[in-house]
Amino acid sequence: MVVLENCWATFLAILNFVTFNSINQLDHDVSQQTPLIAELAVPKKDYPIFNPPNGPENGGFVCSYPTLTDYEFCSQTNDRSCWLKPKNPRSLKPTFGIHSDYENIWPTGVTRKYTIEVHNATLFPDGYPSGKTKVFPLSYPGPWIEACWGDDIEVTVINHLPCNGTSIHWHGIRMWNNNENDGVNAVTQCPIAPGQSSTYKFHTRQYGTSWYHSHYSLQYADGMAGPLTIHGPTSANYDTAIDPILMTDWNQRSAFEDWGYTQIVKNGTVRPKMTSILLNGHGIAPPGTCANPRPASLHNISFQKGKKYLLRLINTSVDAAFVFSIDGHNLTVVESDFVPIHNYTTNSVLIGIGQRYHVIVEAKPIVVAKGDNYWIRTVPARGCGSFNFPYTRDNATTGIVRYTQSTANPQSVANSPMPIDCSDEPYEKLRPILEWHIPEDITSYVTDVNIGPKGGEPYFPSPINRWQMYKSPLWLNFSDPTILNTENSSTNFTAQLKVDTRRYAQDQWVRLVVTGPNNSTVASHPIHLHGHDFALLAQDNVPWNESTKPILHKNPPRRDVALLPNNGYLLIAFKVDNPGVWLMHCHIAWHASSGLAMQIMENVDDIVYHDKNGLKETCAQWSDWFANSPDRKPGTGQCRQWEHFQDDSGI
Repeated sequence: MVVLENCWATFLAILNFVTFNSINQLDHDVSQQTPLIAELAVPKKDYPIFNPPNGPENGGFVCSYPTLTDYEFCSQTNDRSCWLKPKNPRSLKPTFGIHSDYENIWPTGVTRKYTIEVHNATLFPDGYPSGKTKVFPLSYPGPWIEACWGDDIEVTVINHLPCNGTSIHWHGIRMWNNNENDGVNAVTQCPIAPGQSSTYKFHTRQYGTSWYHSHYSLQYADGMAGPLTIHGPTSANYDTAIDPILMTDWNQRSAFEDWGYTQIVKNGTVRPKMTSILLNGHGIAPPGTCANPRPASLHNISFQKGKKYLLRLINTSVDAAFVFSIDGHNLTVVESDFVPIHNYTTNSVLIGIGQRYHVIVEAKPIVVAKGDNYWIRTVPARGCGSFNFPYTRDNATTGIVRYTQSTANPQSVANSPMPIDCSDEPYEKLRPILEWHIPEDITSYVTDVNIGPKGGEPYFPSPINRWQMYKSPLWLNFSDPTILNTENSSTNFTAQLKVDTRRYAQDQWVRLVVTGPNNSTVASHPIHLHGHDFALLAQDNVPWNESTKPILHKNPPRRDVALLPNNGYLLIAFKVDNPGVWLMHCHIAWHASSGLAMQIMENVDDIVYHDKNGLKETCAQWSDWFANSPDRKPGTGQCRQWEHFQDDSGI
């Protein structure tokens, strides 16, 4: 799953085993998981303790609920909807499963502790050296962070980058009453300074699959991303689970170099182009890139005839939406983002940046493909991605499903029909199992948000092309995060901070209309809201007109990323139930860096601070490094090439 030489991995495993402090088997440091996970056995206890059915393929991960002594694990091959149920069938206590209202009811698990370190590295994910990657430790993707429904997670992040701060966002995690751990520098914290560390702590009411990534400038485009799974129930049955599949566009240059060239040298007149497509850190540079200096390989998945497999698909791209398919196989879609849905079957699924889907694939009872293997395809959606190489349905073959030990390339052909328009999965098919009914008499709007390009906004001495949401591009101050300025009135925030400060009653529903530009070369913008799932009341690729468009209030789709069509709109609603400063932004990395974002201050007088002194200490460390580090001295330090230290929005 990671780009790492086997001998180096073995060395690191031994090194980590002997140098880290010993920990309880349920408190995992990431660097210890690989060597220790196979040794974990499930002891007999008087409470639920088990290997989750959607755990890692190599086994060993254990769910544990020490306080639930009157419960038992209930997930079976023929019923994956159940997670924990009372031992006594006459008990009035709730069953924890697919129908549980996880905003109000969840099991109590254990605390999972991880440590991840951030480094510069040279990797060869597509056979070509990427010499300026920023990764969790020395690998891409980063380590798989796992927990079980109801666990607490603590992740200590150590920053070894010499010239960058960092912050880590836990994509899609609601962070109820926990704004300070959302991981957005200049919004919910200062960056973690070089040589320093910070620990994120959060609870898991939700379950499903997501990812974690840097929210510092363009770092995640350089490799700072990894999978995050909260094991729990599923809305359809399966036999076994495949480890998470991360798909991304990739460049052999640093995204910071691309940004500097396209936005500063070319004044934003050109769009950066990516080189390759990776699945779980594996890919092959396309023809014409360069002679590969190292052998490269595609990601492989093993199937057994007749079994049902749960696949967890995550788009971690910089710029591209992908249409995912497996030749000759159907996909049964059972979850979108963190939301279990009534399943539907298709031969492909479109995944926007930041979106996740759980799909179940039934392996063939009789394999007829030559060599017993089939292509996995991740086709860039039309208008949603920019590559040097013209990827199509025919050549975007980025992985292989193998039924045998054959090493031959598949001879299979692409599924047909397979639309590649850049639009979300069909609106009417994304029906949540746990229903929300949105009041029809909502009169409050956060704002009507229109997005579009704005050229030449001189936030530093260069005429950079900017994207804006509402009235101006976002531009943040690393040293002065909004969360430490919530007492400010709306008049005290500069226009560049893009803050909406209106107050709403607790549990009131608010609506937000996001409208897209009609002159964009991008077919859709993936809009992500932090701190909330939102109800998607309406979505279309025509201009917004409330009087003519049906609005779905009864059980609309809900998620945390939705595609805003070019010249179209999103109408979303969310409940005011999570005080904090929450970022909303386009998840195209170039657009986020260009300022396509805003902050929503949600009842900030009610923010719960768990460690305000810790927030201030992180800021003090950042300010000290920024002002005094010898690396920062112009012309002499190793960061001397940074003429303008902050040349983008900051996120």
